[in-house]
Amino acid sequence: MLVAPVSAGGAYAVPAPEPVRSAQSPSASDADSGFPELGPAVAARLDEAIRGVMTETGVPGVIVGLSAPGKGEYVQAFGVADKTDDAPMETDLNMRIGSETKTFTVTALLELVDQGEVGLDDPIGDYVLGVPNGDRITLRDLAGMRSGLFNYSEDDAFFKALTSDPERPFTPEELLDYSFKHPIQFQPGEKFDYSNTNLILLGLVIEKAGGLPLGEFIQQNVLEPAGLSRTLFPTGAEFPSPHAHGYTDQTANGEIEDATDWDPSWGWAAGAMISDLPDLRSWAKTVATGTLLTPETQAERLKTGPTAIPGTGYGLGIFNVQGWIGHNGSLPGYECLVIHLPEPGATLVVLLNTDILHDGTEPSTLFGRAITEIVTPDHVFNLPVPEPSSATPSG
Repeated sequence: MLVAPVSAGGAYAVPAPEPVRSAQSPSASDADSGFPELGPAVAARLDEAIRGVMTETGVPGVIVGLSAPGKGEYVQAFGVADKTDDAPMETDLNMRIGSETKTFTVTALLELVDQGEVGLDDPIGDYVLGVPNGDRITLRDLAGMRSGLFNYSEDDAFFKALTSDPERPFTPEELLDYSFKHPIQFQPGEKFDYSNTNLILLGLVIEKAGGLPLGEFIQQNVLEPAGLSRTLFPTGAEFPSPHAHGYTDQTANGEIEDATDWDPSWGWAAGAMISDLPDLRSWAKTVATGTLLTPETQAERLKTGPTAIPGTGYGLGIFNVQGWIGHNGSLPGYECLVIHLPEPGATLVVLLNTDILHDGTEPSTLFGRAITEIVTPDHVFNLPVPEPSSATPSG
């Protein structure tokens, strides 16, 4: 997962006030996709379920966007964006999106595959020197989380460096150093193991093969073609307004802190990006349906391998949880869930301003589960707590 190792910290509770509700546009559909009309009755059930998760977890604020063709839409904001002045959460706020960044990075890589600039089965050693097992680990292994490289964000020295000065910048090379001092965990392709190290390496591949800094390449080749004007890859700690404040217990002493201005460079290609609800609702469908890629490359992306979690597979920078395709994201102060269910064409985006776990589970997962239990009971999004020895496709 993108977040650093969890340190001890108390939970907090806030009331779940009435939602800020945008205009709904329910339109009838003759097609029976099994997805309900998002009218007042369903909206009331969703409101109640979301408030229930907020009360249970103490999440300060959450934004939810849910829609399907011909079924209307549900777009809500609950709670507060800033605990110091109780400023309400709004549906148009900018948010840090953590590992949803991975979907942009891997899309950029796959565009280079389509252009013939790189090959999925190229060894990483052809692009980056000094990678342990670099002659055997392929770009496909990296994008599919099957490289065997140690996750730098689980290194104790990294955690100390980050939490002692969370506004410091990190270079990709520094991040790789934290990983490479650890032995190979397993041989490439042997199993799934979620590692942010993989995406740092892919970011360097994109820069070398694409001839631009990673953020510029993603801007020109992913964000602009996808029509995403409110999504960006920051070069530092900049955070466009308006944005929500984010709260974390990923701190040196385990106390809850405001992480809004922490420098996200430590996540770089794995987790540094910023977006908002409208852009992510569009992006969820784009990444799941492969609009920016050739059909052949998108088919490769969607070939999921097993994980330690029943009903969950991971492809190339994308997961499939009970039919919902997309990714989640978590970094200090923020979490998101951006997923698409192809049969009804449904899209769900959840954005929240804390990453504090509840009984060991990502709060974004609890929101996703509560919402999909109502609208797609045959396709319930769930990432249960894995065994300690296994990795989960979160973060």
